[in-house]
Amino acid sequence: MSSLELIKELRESTSCGVIDCKNALVEAQGDLNKAKEILQKRGLELAAKKGSRLAKEGRIESYVHMGNKIAVLVEVNCETDFVARNEDFCQFTKDLAMHIAALNPKYIKEEEVPEEVLNEAEDPKAFVKEGCLLNQPFVKDQGKTIQEYLNELIAKIGENILINRFIRYKVGEVE
Repeated sequence: MSSLELIKELRESTSCGVIDCKNALVEAQGDLNKAKEILQKRGLELAAKKGSRLAKEGRIESYVHMGNKIAVLVEVNCETDFVARNEDFCQFTKDLAMHIAALNPKYIKEEEVPEEVLNEAEDPKAFVKEGCLLNQPFVKDQGKTIQEYLNELIAKIGENILINRFIRYKVGEVE
């Protein structure tokens, strides 16, 4: 496989820029899997760097499941209104709303779980994986978590992106 084909394949599988893919392949000495790991690590580093920046723009996405028995509203914030209209950002919010409808998380992240709730859980690690949105395997790609999907988007777009809040309604269900 030529280097151009490798770059193209890496770009298609990671959605990273051409230069980033080329640099990762050079660093990985042509190993596609190693290059993916390098790009993922860079995405995590980039997400960490962007995490302190204010995210006061964004969008509220809604999802109503077939049969109109389950509905979700989710607020996802970003730094600029330009990104809030970005196709990838909009797709992320749609996927996220559908994911919440399907898997019914109780919290966004582990830090939000009250200590007494964790103490009452039979298996706290399993509770966090099942009950915290960012720790759940993404419903459309079980190979990555919502946090990994979010980090990929942050790396691709280059802005801080936060899942601020969500609410899930189900007919007949009372909190």
